[in-house]
Amino acid sequence: MLGLVVCGIAGRMGGAVVRVCQQTPGVRLIGAIDRPGSSRIGKDAGEIAGAGRLEVPVSDHIEPYLKATTAVIDFSNPKASLGFLRVAAKKQAPIVIGTTGFSPKELAEVKKLSRRTRVVLSANMSIGVNLLLSVLGDVAQTLGEDYDVEIVEAHHRFKKDAPSGTALALGREIATALKRALDQVGVCGRKGIVGERTKKEIGLLSVRAGDIVGEHTVIFGGLGERVEFTHRAHSRDTFARGAIRAAQWLVKQKKGLYSMQDVLGL
Repeated sequence: MLGLVVCGIAGRMGGAVVRVCQQTPGVRLIGAIDRPGSSRIGKDAGEIAGAGRLEVPVSDHIEPYLKATTAVIDFSNPKASLGFLRVAAKKQAPIVIGTTGFSPKELAEVKKLSRRTRVVLSANMSIGVNLLLSVLGDVAQTLGEDYDVEIVEAHHRFKKDAPSGTALALGREIATALKRALDQVGVCGRKGIVGERTKKEIGLLSVRAGDIVGEHTVIFGGLGERVEFTHRAHSRDTFARGAIRAAQWLVKQKKGLYSMQDVLGL
């Protein structure tokens, strides 16, 4: 039985992980973490997540729950995630991080800390999205330079970062296949008289509206035709299932930094 510690228990994804955990054989919620000073400290994690009473009180201290045979799942924010990772590295506990919006400096620290424990870092835990990532490079190479690349992503109104981490991952995969650097050719939105589209640019367009869980469309536009790949997440449970699958896989691995591509063997 794998014991799970869920960070960001009050968030949309934290709650989804708790609910899916109850539906998954072989895993058990043993800890739930919220920010210090939260009014939820001491309350039952299952009741907060809508999973029924689980007799797991919410805490603001993660360290007592950690050991090499338990796993952490974290969907919070970059600052909090790094704090959890530092403690997990100290305890050599595996941790799955689905947080997005890390700065280059923060990502460098994630990589450094992963030498001391096992880490899965992924902007998107969906199996479908990661399958899409695995084929886009080949598609881009086959279509070549004559097809324009545009990525459109849509999320709920509460999402703080844009473009989404998934859109950036999709863009990097395509840019690498085409021998480009996304930081140099990525165009995030357009306004005014911007002139004709350059041949090498990769467009990244963000929509924020209502309660959209997550949608990503990659467009390869040529003269006379276009090819589109779209992934739509119908429920956050999709990401929760992927995160739990990653945790089950991660406890069997050696120290290091992994992606969902590694988890799925893609």
